[in-house]
Amino acid sequence: MSTTGTTGKRGAARVAAGALAALLLLSGCSSKAKDDGDGEKGDAAAGEVKTGQGISGRTIALGALTDMTGVYATLGKSVTQAQQLYVKQLNADGGVCGHKVELTVRDHGYDPQKALSGYTELAPKVLGFSQFIGSPFVAAAKPRIDGQDKALVLPQGWSSELLGSPYIRVIGSTYDIETINAVDFLMKEKGIGKGDRIGHVYFEGDYGESALLGSKHIARQAGLTVVEQKIKPTDNDMTAQVAALKKAGVKAVVISAGPRQAASLVGVAAAGGFDVPVIGNNSAFAPQLLATQAGPALMKNYYVASPSLPIGADTPAAEKLVADYRKAYPKATLDNGVVAGWTAASAFGEALKKACKSKDLTREGVGKALLTIDALDTGFGVAQDFTDPEASSSKESVILQPDKSVTGGMKVVQEAAASTAAEAYTPTAP
Repeated sequence: MSTTGTTGKRGAARVAAGALAALLLLSGCSSKAKDDGDGEKGDAAAGEVKTGQGISGRTIALGALTDMTGVYATLGKSVTQAQQLYVKQLNADGGVCGHKVELTVRDHGYDPQKALSGYTELAPKVLGFSQFIGSPFVAAAKPRIDGQDKALVLPQGWSSELLGSPYIRVIGSTYDIETINAVDFLMKEKGIGKGDRIGHVYFEGDYGESALLGSKHIARQAGLTVVEQKIKPTDNDMTAQVAALKKAGVKAVVISAGPRQAASLVGVAAAGGFDVPVIGNNSAFAPQLLATQAGPALMKNYYVASPSLPIGADTPAAEKLVADYRKAYPKATLDNGVVAGWTAASAFGEALKKACKSKDLTREGVGKALLTIDALDTGFGVAQDFTDPEASSSKESVILQPDKSVTGGMKVVQEAAASTAAEAYTPTAP
């Protein structure tokens, strides 16, 4: 898709997002939970644990706003099942402060209205959200999260626009940083250099535009030219985009979209003899793609920048998670959504445990507890630091390549690292 008129379209997208946020704020006014009720003790007596919204009796309720029927359906299912597994194991170990944790799941199908109505429904009922798929939807809910609900949200989204909130905490590098690391890999390992053109195919909205900030940043530093191709989540055929990039003479392509778009891009390029490396952001792959016609091309020319080692990593933590997940979900596909879901649930779980020790399981107490976690290591190669709300928890990326012979369909071609450009970069909102 041509990017002529990008500024005007971006302005229209911002207006639409603002309208959604306004509707969310209005709808939330009547559903704000009261300050009293079951499980909401307010100031606790000496020796007791303070509780508040989201805790009723001996149950801590957490929310999960996911995508099981839309563009990220395969990943959403894996993220959710991994979190359900974590909660089951946490409860089997005694829960938190004698409370059992309960995960309430809503599938929004990557539809903005469903996502925001799901948030409006669950926000008064849960302590926080261990999952919220979709950077644009989280951004639309941000005014209410920060201003009214003040509940911890761990998004499955990495837009730099989500930074700066004391309640929305991005796990792993934001899309712009991840893209900087991705282009750095292309330069070091694929021969991309000064004077070259690189293509960037990206979703309209916060995800794609955040990633675009990264490619433009490193391109300016390295003397590259970025050829933009903006698409919608409903655009599944990348034939026109491949034709435009081939005509422009790009030497490599970055894709910030979904698995379907990545498979189409790589498959169409291979069929047309357009033999260039393609690298995607972490949400632009699903191992099910390897069984499609695009499978061979993906294994040859496609790479993925990831915030962690893959599910098939050779670590004790990965091996245990694979065994536990297979036992719990014997028919499910193993992919990196399992790692992402497990990592987010672990972060929320550790915050709950620390809040328990501080005898404060209110929303405020759990948020403060997360700020004390400076090196969460779930065994997947990257330690997460949550002490600075202005920053994502890491600037490192692992570079992966599709490989149907390994568990989860991804092998490591570059271990976790932050490029020099990423280390020096400060994210800004798209």
